[in-house]
Amino acid sequence: MNVTEKAQEFIAETSQSLRDETFVKLSLGNYKGSDQTLKNIYAKCVLIKKESRISLTFRHKTRDLTKNHTFEEFGTLLQQWVGLDFHVATLQTLGADIRLEVHQSGKTTLKKIAVEGRKNPSLEHDKNKNRLIQPKNKGYLHDLLITDQQGAVYSNAQDKFRQINHYIEILSGLIREIPPRSEIRVADMGSGKGYLTFALYDYLQNVLKVDANVTGIEFRADLVDMCNRIAYNSGFEKLHFQEGTIENFDSSNTNILIALHACDTATDDAIYKGIKAGADLIVVAPCCHKQIRRQIEQHKVDNDVSFLTRHGIFLERQAEMVTDGIRAMVLEYFGYKTKIFEFISDAHTPKNVMIVGVKGAKPQANALQKIKDAKQYFGIEYHHLERLAGI
Repeated sequence: MNVTEKAQEFIAETSQSLRDETFVKLSLGNYKGSDQTLKNIYAKCVLIKKESRISLTFRHKTRDLTKNHTFEEFGTLLQQWVGLDFHVATLQTLGADIRLEVHQSGKTTLKKIAVEGRKNPSLEHDKNKNRLIQPKNKGYLHDLLITDQQGAVYSNAQDKFRQINHYIEILSGLIREIPPRSEIRVADMGSGKGYLTFALYDYLQNVLKVDANVTGIEFRADLVDMCNRIAYNSGFEKLHFQEGTIENFDSSNTNILIALHACDTATDDAIYKGIKAGADLIVVAPCCHKQIRRQIEQHKVDNDVSFLTRHGIFLERQAEMVTDGIRAMVLEYFGYKTKIFEFISDAHTPKNVMIVGVKGAKPQANALQKIKDAKQYFGIEYHHLERLAGI
């Protein structure tokens, strides 16, 4: 049989297993299609509102996407994928493993191996995973259009819900590094629609059982009004949102300062607010790095990386690393232990580097010389955070 015939046989086996309820799972690999980020697709059966569906997880290089389809839709998609876009397809049923493979030589193989003792998989759509934020009985998640009234996560909000939990997982580890306090005061700069702000308050109050006072700062009045309304309806008495900017916010007595995706020097404003307040924990995710890039472009210093930075895309990345590297050194000068890492992989979050400063390290006086050397090497007159801090 040729590729098409063997692919049709594989699809027929899949359809039969769905009809006789022996389907366990299916995976597609060795992708040869046009999407440069797609790697694999995984399929399993789920029950949604008491109806059987196929849940497809699209595994990309930096993120996963989940979509649900009827059996008929799934069959149509397999016609497009098996043996064409994907050169490896593996089906597991209660009684067999079936594998289709299109080899580099052009040869196609279809193997079926009998198995015994395999059990029916759970069809529960939203398994009780070990999440720090559970979707059930969370009025704010429903109001923010993450879940329905029963607490089931909407299919188009799966990425956002994973992002929320990933964020809380990161902060949970960081919070363990700071001194315990009878009350924690948190400032979330640029809180936007409040997804992460609500989740953090929920985690602090209801999981850690900490007396937390959380303030979200957002310059868009309509979002402030919306978030305050949801906080009130949720009974979150110590969660408040206020209209304003990072620059004008009074950060006094703040223990944890957060600023995610503050644009360009607004990130520096946020870091400085945290330093000035003596915050135990400063967490920022920078967005845009124009201030330093403009200076590098203007002075065009000839250095060891000039062969890279003559290309615009490399210059942009270099400017991002230099900007954030100096931010870390400023934090270290003021006695913060720093970490820089990728924290979110999301199609809507292209800037996904997080800078963390934990108060309590020995101030690094030699950081000033390192900052001076870095500026000279890259032709930088000043860094905004350096100027704010007066160093």
